[in-house]
Amino acid sequence: MEEEKIIINGHKAVDLGLSVKWATCNIGASKPEEYGDYFAFGETEPKDEYTEENHMLYGIPHGEAYIDIGKIISGTEYDAASKQWVYEWRMPTEEELYELLSYCSWQWITINGINGYKVVGPNGNSIFLPAAGISDSEYPEYNECGYYWTGSFSDEDCHWDALCLQFNEFEFGHYSYANPYEGLTIRPVADK
Repeated sequence: MEEEKIIINGHKAVDLGLSVKWATCNIGASKPEEYGDYFAFGETEPKDEYTEENHMLYGIPHGEAYIDIGKIISGTEYDAASKQWVYEWRMPTEEELYELLSYCSWQWITINGINGYKVVGPNGNSIFLPAAGISDSEYPEYNECGYYWTGSFSDEDCHWDALCLQFNEFEFGHYSYANPYEGLTIRPVADK
């Protein structure tokens, strides 16, 4: 049976039986297996290079001044999903990532030469998350690991880490933290 695709502002979503609908593609991708664009945490446009010096929280264009964007940016002006795909879409929250990890089954598969996880929701519908790696990292791990931003900073004392989903062939998905200036992919969600 073909699962129903929902169109929101020109982008496809799937109801996995969770509290939100999940997009079928990453931002910047036209197919589920495409990596799409990479974003630094809190920035709404992709760029050619991802460094601490050119990240909005640290350096250009704001000098040395720290910008307080808040602990949760999902649905705010700092949310790349909301800016790129319009405000019905947003970055997932920590709670929505928890649902994806806790209530779905994960299967490592390959689609058109691209490795990643087929994530099947409790209602049987699914999405594919490609192993898109990290842009401009010393070890980008393209087609080996997946790193996806959530819209949340760490609740730990280290304020500068942002929460992300991380996976590889041997670990189907877990919470992780990345430096906000690194370029990660985003899989948007939309409210039901």
